[in-house]
Amino acid sequence: MADTLSADYVVIGSGIIGSQVARKLALAGASVIILEAGPRVTRGEIVARFRNSPRRSDWMSPYPPVDWAPHPVYQPTDNGYLIQGGPYPYPAEYIRQVGGTTWHWAAQAWRNVPNDFQIKSLYGVGVDWPIRYEDLEPFYQEAEEIMGVSGAPNTGSPRQKPFPMEPVAEVYAMRRLRERLASDFPVVSNTTARNSRPYDDRPACVGNNSCQPICPVDAQYHGGLAAAAAEAAGVQLIPNANVYKLEHDERGRVAAALYYDPDKASHRVTGKTFVVAANGIESPRLLLLSTSDKFPKGLANGFDMVGRHLMDHPSTSLTFDADEDVWLGRGPQSPSSINTMRDGAFRSEHAPYRLDFTNISRVDGATTSLIKQGVFGPELEKRLRHSAAREMSVKNVLEVLPNPDHRIMLSSEKDAMGIPKPETHYSIEDYTRRGAERSQQDFRRIAELMGGTNLRFSKDGDFANNQHICGTLSMGSDPKVSVCDEWGRTHDHENLYLAGTGVLPTSATCNSTENALAVALRAVPHMLAQQGAASTPPPRDAAERVPS
Repeated sequence: MADTLSADYVVIGSGIIGSQVARKLALAGASVIILEAGPRVTRGEIVARFRNSPRRSDWMSPYPPVDWAPHPVYQPTDNGYLIQGGPYPYPAEYIRQVGGTTWHWAAQAWRNVPNDFQIKSLYGVGVDWPIRYEDLEPFYQEAEEIMGVSGAPNTGSPRQKPFPMEPVAEVYAMRRLRERLASDFPVVSNTTARNSRPYDDRPACVGNNSCQPICPVDAQYHGGLAAAAAEAAGVQLIPNANVYKLEHDERGRVAAALYYDPDKASHRVTGKTFVVAANGIESPRLLLLSTSDKFPKGLANGFDMVGRHLMDHPSTSLTFDADEDVWLGRGPQSPSSINTMRDGAFRSEHAPYRLDFTNISRVDGATTSLIKQGVFGPELEKRLRHSAAREMSVKNVLEVLPNPDHRIMLSSEKDAMGIPKPETHYSIEDYTRRGAERSQQDFRRIAELMGGTNLRFSKDGDFANNQHICGTLSMGSDPKVSVCDEWGRTHDHENLYLAGTGVLPTSATCNSTENALAVALRAVPHMLAQQGAASTPPPRDAAERVPS
């Protein structure tokens, strides 16, 4: 085993959340090490892979896994890393490299609405959070100022301060949707971590329409930027460090993280406090791997809660042809939505949802579909132009309630490093299905208002996955049904914290990153206080100032 490294704080995972926690700790004067399982990859490398990929619609193709830190891929075939335990498939996609999965995201950065924090008390479903919207509001603002978030004023989430910037200019197709749907639906700009003007030394969006899999100019915030900011603040980031076990001392405090390098040499990193911030699948996997005589079921798992309450935001969709040319494909891929069904008394009966419009160019998908149908020559040109100009699509983004039977476990199968693979157990329950059924009314009315023809609904019972992995490390006040407290500190280990989307106890209707980042930023002063550090030290200089 190689020489031991040590720091005040050891953070496992270098995505947006792990990196921003590490940065905030370092700016407070602490020594911090980040251990990242995957390699460093530059934006230029990713852009080149995307442009050279033969599978342009496969957004994971620019992110091939490495043997020492595999992640799931499904095209052209399933690589078998994420084992499906059923009864419904959960084909989650995520990236293990410096910066994590938000290299490749739509950058939607919504806040929950206030009632999302108490759905058990208000609607008799799910669970209540151990905190309320008001507790998180200043940290939402901090997260938004870090990422450079813009959005519409009428999101349903109260604000003490304005967004850092105005939304990116409305694209023509979304303007037509807003104008033609106004009688029935308020169409608003999505809340996104995407620059509409130069911000944080990054340029404004120039409309490449490749937000997924990669913004080629860094107008869109991502974890690579967060990791670089952490290093600039003094954090030591070690890539290609696949943590396979956490060790503890006789008191049950975590003492060290063990990791493999690409040659499977083992290294040991010690620290005073540990923060597991891998993601909603890899974090519970690590805790379950960290067994000992004292903790035979793994760390933080005294009541068998680690990995349970797996949630996401499944979607069904409608694709149709509008009665006018709208030409999707210029500007952000996911620019506008309808939010009227995010909250209401109906939540006692069926899932709430957002309705999200795509602006992804139709050329690649339509071309592939027509060629598969055997269409060539002038007919191909005619039909391709029609689809590219008029095809539109809308999807729902549905809430899933926490269910302990939906979970991440360890598989009997092992990866190339000899570590057990993660295994999912998941289903789509009636509560969510009823929400999807209700949204069909909205789909049909939207198509009607747009003069829609050739309506193609997603296959009945077929739900797409949005890769918003929540709930597997749920926070709560009762250790019998949760893994950590409101600060992310595990109930079983006083110096082990959890950060990331897995700690969110419910999924609500919005993308999970901003919610998880706000929760994590709120926890940093608590982490510092536990080591006797000042929770609000002065920043080193104006360039490193973290909004409070």
